[in-house]
Amino acid sequence: MQSINFHTQRGWINDPNGFIYYKGEYHLFYQYFPHATQWGTICWGHAISPDLVNWEQKDIALFPSKPADQNGCFSGSAVESGGKLRLFYTGVHYDEFDPENINKCIPDCFTSAQLTIESSDGQTFNNFDDKHVIIPPIDDPELGDATHTRDPKVWQGTDGWYLILGSNVHRKQGEVLFYKSRDLMNWEYVSRTLMDPQLGWMCECPDLFEVEGGTVLLASLMGYEGGKDDQSVCFVVDYNKDDCSINFTGERRLTDYGHDFYAPQTTTDATGRRVMVGWMRMPEPIDDQWIGMFTAPRVVEVIDGHTYFRLHPNIRRALTQRTNAPACHRPYLFGTTLREGDHIDIGGLRVWQDKNRIHVDRSKVYRPRENFMHMHSETPEVGPENKIEMLLHGHIVEIYVNDGEYVISNMVYGLGNSLSTNSSADFTILGL
Repeated sequence: MQSINFHTQRGWINDPNGFIYYKGEYHLFYQYFPHATQWGTICWGHAISPDLVNWEQKDIALFPSKPADQNGCFSGSAVESGGKLRLFYTGVHYDEFDPENINKCIPDCFTSAQLTIESSDGQTFNNFDDKHVIIPPIDDPELGDATHTRDPKVWQGTDGWYLILGSNVHRKQGEVLFYKSRDLMNWEYVSRTLMDPQLGWMCECPDLFEVEGGTVLLASLMGYEGGKDDQSVCFVVDYNKDDCSINFTGERRLTDYGHDFYAPQTTTDATGRRVMVGWMRMPEPIDDQWIGMFTAPRVVEVIDGHTYFRLHPNIRRALTQRTNAPACHRPYLFGTTLREGDHIDIGGLRVWQDKNRIHVDRSKVYRPRENFMHMHSETPEVGPENKIEMLLHGHIVEIYVNDGEYVISNMVYGLGNSLSTNSSADFTILGL
C-alpha cells in the first residue's frame, strides 16, 4: 500500500489513464512497461484506492492482444455504464520495427486505432475476447493523422456519449476531434477544433469538462510555443454542446509551472468535485527499480476566469500529525507565508519570492540529463504576500501557491531533512 503519490515497485510508468470513481473505489490505470525502467511495449497498469490517499497496485489490466493494439495499449479513459466499467484507449500497430529493439518502431511507422473493452467488476478484463475497434485509423490527412491520433476521453452528455481525441494536421498544428455515440460501441464523427499552430504541432491527452465557474480544456501540447518542451496547458473555453465546437476565449496557462508535469487526467470524486492527477517525468530511475510518479490528486475550480488546482481535502485530512522537523522519507505538508525577499531551503530545495513571483531552484537536488535540464521554475506574478504549502514525499515536491492559484511540481534526488529560512513568518509541518 502506498500513500498519496503513487508509483510502481518496478518498471516504467507514464500517463494516468481511466481515472474513475467506481463502485465505491477510485481506479487509476496508467501506461506501464513492467520489464525495465524505460519506455517499451505499453500495457495498462492498475491501482485502486478507497480515499485517494492509500493506493494498492493490482494486476495488469490491458495488454496487447489484437492486431490493432499489438504494439501497445496507449492512453485513454473510463466510464461506468449499466454498472459495468468500460475502458477506451488507443491501440498501436507498428508498420516497421526498430531492428535493434522490437519495443520500438522506425519513427512514425505505426498506425493508431481507438478500442474499447468492458469489465463487470473493474478488476478483470478479457483481453483476448472482449476488445473492439470503435474508431479505425484516420485515412484522411486533411482531417487528422493516421499515426498521431490518440488518447480518447469519453463522457456522458444529455443526449448521448461524447469522445474527444488529440491529433494534428500535417504535423504542423494540433487539433481535437469530437465523436458521438448512443451505445458506446458505434461512433460518428461530429467536428474538430483547430488549435493555434504557435502552441505546438500535436495535441495529446485532451480532457474537456465543466466546473461551476466555467469549461476547462486540458491539453498536452508537443513542441509547446515552438520549443522542444512538451507541456500540459490549461484553457478556459466556450464550448458549444450542439456542434462540439470550442472557442478559446478565456485564460491560457500552464497546468503546472514545474515543467516535469504532463498528461493529466480528471474524474469526479465521490462528492462530485472535479479531481486531477498528472504524470511526473523523471530523468533516471530510483535504485534501478522504478521510474515515473503521479502527483497528489488536485481539485480543479474556476474562479473569476482563473483555474485553480487545489490539494484534495482527503490529502489534507490525512496529514494532521504536527512535527517540528522535515522527514522526507514520509509525505508531509510544510506551510508558511512568503513576502518579498523571503526564502526557504528545505533539504537543498530553495524557494523564494522576488518581484511578486514565487521561484524554485532544485539544482542541488537534481540530476540533469539530456531533455531534463530544467532547474529553475517560477510562477506568473502574484501578490505581495503569498500562502505557500509544500507537499514533500521522497522524490517529489509539489508547491501550492495561494491554495492552488499556481502550482510548481518538481522531481528531486537526494532531498535532505534540513530546514532554513530568513522569514519571520510562522510555519507548520504536518505528516501522516
